[in-house]
Amino acid sequence: MEAKHPKEPHYYLLAIGVDPAMQGRGVGSQLMAPMLERCDREHMPAYLESSKARNVPLYERHDFEVVEELPIARGGPLAWRMWRKPR
Repeated sequence: MEAKHPKEPHYYLLAIGVDPAMQGRGVGSQLMAPMLERCDREHMPAYLESSKARNVPLYERHDFEVVEELPIARGGPLAWRMWRKPR
């Protein structure tokens, strides 16, 4: 994944986690909101990698676009590289 990491200036959203009992209630969106507001304020793109297909729609709702879908390891699970342009 590191070889695929964007070279241009951006904020990297490394990790976000929500207790399974709280998923689907907007907590993930609330956790991302301050950083995405900062990205927009500073006109800086954001980048993340998702290892769960079910999280891709969450990120897409926040204007991330899938850049690439790739296996984490040969024959292994997939990961999604995602990019968000500032609003």
